Amino acid sequence: MSDRAHRSFEKITHADLHRLSSLALADFEDFFRRYHQWRAYRERLMLICLCQGAARHYVTPSCGVATDREGGVNDFDVWGFFRHDPNDRPFPPRRHGLQDFGPSKFGRSVDDKPRFIGRRVDVWGRSIEKLPSENPIQAVQRYLRTHHSDSARLVAECPVVVLWPAERLGEIVTRKPRSN
Repeated sequence: MSDRAHRSFEKITHADLHRLSSLALADFEDFFRRYHQWRAYRERLMLICLCQGAARHYVTPSCGVATDREGGVNDFDVWGFFRHDPNDRPFPPRRHGLQDFGPSKFGRSVDDKPRFIGRRVDVWGRSIEKLPSENPIQAVQRYLRTHHSDSARLVAECPVVVLWPAERLGEIVTRKPRSN
């Protein structure tokens, strides 16, 4: 069954990407403020990226002709990738932040709780290995190519678009699904 009526087919702009970046940065900052034991990760943030369906829609905007759940935006999945320190425990993989995009052209999903005025923004984080020879984008590309967790596979199925740092806003980290 299609949930097409619940999706937004509005174009995602650089201003929208900047808004998502701000929401994710605020979400992580709130997390670090509340949970002191994770504060070391504040300095290890390498990239924040838009992932999954919304990233696919950004890279290949749907023209409103999709008849399945592949097109448009249901919610925004935003991932922060942190540099892993082998002497420290990994960033908590089950940590899930929730933000509200707020009033916008994207409307809101009818499936979301009433507290959301706009589309829901899911904020996730992962600590990943960064080799000395890699830049952060290369580290994320390698992680998505080689990591076998369910979450990494889901993220790798769609494009990945940089939200932060600002000088790389809109840069596409990956375009194609990885091959198995």
